[in-house]
Amino acid sequence: MKERLIDGVIAKMSGVLSPQHLFVLRRALDDELTEFDVTSAPEGVEKARKANDDLAAQFISAKRIEGCSEKTLSYYENTIRAFLDETSKELHDVTTNEIRKYLSDFQAKRNSSKTTVDNVRRILSSFFSWLEDEDYIVKSPVRRIHKVRSETTVKETISDEHLEKLRDTCTEVRDLAMIDFLVSTGVRVGELVTLNRNDIDFNERQCVVLGKGNKERTVYFNARAKVHLQNYLATRTDDNQALFVSLAAPNNRLTISGVESRLRQLGKQANVCRIHPHKFRRTLATMAIDKGMPIEQVQRLLGHCKIDTTLHYAMVNQTNVRIAHRKFLG
Repeated sequence: MKERLIDGVIAKMSGVLSPQHLFVLRRALDDELTEFDVTSAPEGVEKARKANDDLAAQFISAKRIEGCSEKTLSYYENTIRAFLDETSKELHDVTTNEIRKYLSDFQAKRNSSKTTVDNVRRILSSFFSWLEDEDYIVKSPVRRIHKVRSETTVKETISDEHLEKLRDTCTEVRDLAMIDFLVSTGVRVGELVTLNRNDIDFNERQCVVLGKGNKERTVYFNARAKVHLQNYLATRTDDNQALFVSLAAPNNRLTISGVESRLRQLGKQANVCRIHPHKFRRTLATMAIDKGMPIEQVQRLLGHCKIDTTLHYAMVNQTNVRIAHRKFLG
C-alpha cells in the first residue's frame, strides 16, 4: 500500500518535476513513511482479493488460448492461488522483497527442493510478466529474482542388460509390446495412453502422437516393437480402439497411473530399480546421441521446443567422450 501511495504522488508530480527531482522526491517519501504502517481498509482487502482473483483467472484463460494442457493450467492456477492467499495487497502493490520472502517461507515450511521453489518462481514470473505486458502493473517485481540454482544430477537410464531382464520378466504379450514401444519411440506416457490402433502405420513403422501444447509429431518404432505389437493386437478380442488396454474385462484404455504401476511391478520382479515410463524416454535420447544422431534430430524426435531440454534428457556416454577427444583433439 505504501508503494502504491508513493507511486500515486510521483505520477501526479511527473508533469511538474524533472526526472531527477522525482527521484529525490521518491527517496524522501520512502524515508518519511518508513515508520508508518500504511494499510488498506478492511473493505479494501476484500476488494483487493477479488481483483487479484479476477486477474489470475484472466491469466489462466490466456494460457489456455496459448495451448497449455489442462494439467499445466491446473499447476499454474494452484501455484498462483497459493501465493494470492498469502497476500492482502493488490498485485500492483506487491514488492520484490515480499515475493522473495514468500519463496523462502515456501521452502522452509514444505522442506521443498530447490527445483520445486524455482518452479514456483518461474510461474510467478510468468504471471507478473503477463500483468506487465497487459499494463495492469508498471513492472514485474519478479524480474530481480534470479533462477534458483540447484545441483545437477546425472539421471539414470536403462542399460541393455536391464532391458533384457524386463523383457524376460514379461508374461503378458501386452507388457512386452509396451516396453519395446516405449524404448524405441521415446513417447511420453501421456502420449502413449491416447494412441489408438488405427494410429499405427506398420508398413512405415511409425505413428503420429499428440504432444505438449497439442503439437503433433511423428515417432518411429523398430522391428522388434513392430512384431511384439502385432502379436499383442492379434490376441485382443475386445472392440476398444485404444492401442493398449487393461488385461481384465472390460479391457478399458490404460491410464497413465496404470502404465506407471505396471512398469514398477515389472521392475521389482526383474530386480531392476526405479523403472518408470520417463526413464525409457531418457534412455532413447541417450542411445541416439551415443550412436551419433545429431542433437537437433533427437530434439525433433522427442518433441522438445528447446534444445536445452534435450541435452538435460540425454546422458552422453563417457567412453564416447574419450574417443571423440582423441579423434578431434588428440
